[in-house]
Amino acid sequence: MKRFYRNAAVAPRDTGHGVTLDGKPLRTPTKAELLVPSRALADAIAAEWQAQSDDIVVTAMPLTRLVSTAIDLVSQRRDAVIEEIANYAGTDLVCYRATHPPELVKRQQMVWQPLLNWLTEYFDAPLHLATGVTPVAQPAESLAALKAAVAAHDTMMLTALRLATAASGSVVIALALLRQKFDSDAAFAAAELDESFQIENWGEDPEQTKRRAGLRDDLKLAERFANLLR
Repeated sequence: MKRFYRNAAVAPRDTGHGVTLDGKPLRTPTKAELLVPSRALADAIAAEWQAQSDDIVVTAMPLTRLVSTAIDLVSQRRDAVIEEIANYAGTDLVCYRATHPPELVKRQQMVWQPLLNWLTEYFDAPLHLATGVTPVAQPAESLAALKAAVAAHDTMMLTALRLATAASGSVVIALALLRQKFDSDAAFAAAELDESFQIENWGEDPEQTKRRAGLRDDLKLAERFANLLR
């Protein structure tokens, strides 16, 4: 698409902050006005549009795409999105531990166990450990507590949580990231712990490199989006 505007700017609204292109409201794909709760996020979205050259590259505007997802998708099917995120707790990555080699076992304990300890302390939601890929039933009370924790997020934050959960394969890691227990680099290291261990021993192929770069970008986007909302 060719650039059809000269200036992108922030426009205060009664219900938040909008973005205008030459004075006209920016809209989502479903034609809803793109409104966000924080001026910082609106400024960042306007900057994405202002930075476009002669051709508009949608993939170069991740914040715009994420807000559009929040407005057009997440707000319309909030209960389903909450269920989608909360379901990760039943088979969360950080609960499934290796039995060998010893170095991997040690690394999982060192990185993942503090997250589970935090989960128990912060949400009163202890989760059981499993070895290998054998499923383990998690306490119903813990699953309910985590679902309530997910549901407590507003639409914008829920969208960030959904992105981080899908990227990491763990609602525990995603909650810790959005609660600022650690940053996106540490979240990536936790999510990719097993694969990083294998790469250290066997090397990395181009497909792995591409997949891991996308995962890192998604976690950084979720982190940035959440920080701009604060």
